[in-house]
Amino acid sequence: MDNTSTRKLGFFFSDHHRWLLQHVHKRLRNRADAEDTAAEAFCQMLNARVDPDGIQQPRAYLSTIARRLIFDRHRRRQLEQAYLERLALLPEQVAPSAEEQLLLIEALLTLDQMLDGLPAVVKAAFLYSQLDGMSYVDIAARLSLSERTVSRYMKQALRQCYLSQSQS
Repeated sequence: MDNTSTRKLGFFFSDHHRWLLQHVHKRLRNRADAEDTAAEAFCQMLNARVDPDGIQQPRAYLSTIARRLIFDRHRRRQLEQAYLERLALLPEQVAPSAEEQLLLIEALLTLDQMLDGLPAVVKAAFLYSQLDGMSYVDIAARLSLSERTVSRYMKQALRQCYLSQSQS
């Protein structure tokens, strides 16, 4: 990014940061999360190399980015909560340590990002296979699908994971 683009983005940031922060804070009701979300919105612009002069409606543009980030934050927290609830059911002697729990949560969040955009049933089939070790026959019975459909869903999910990794 050249010096002119950096200056444009700096002006764009100074013109709209306060508004975005207030907008996000109204939704999240948490100052720290709002600050993180606003900063991440501008980071995404920076990474995408967006020319601020080309944005016709800056507040609508920033609001859309922030809404996606808020949704992602909510989804991550739901995933973490579901994982922690499942861990609470384990006997203490087989429960992972706090460090292992953190690593597992990070892995789950990465996996969730990789599978983003796939239909829920495709994600479910993949997770039953990869996390629960279920066979395609068992997954088919659980999800009321044919074994062939489960196989097709697994290919779709694996392709998505591969494409996600190759873009990183």
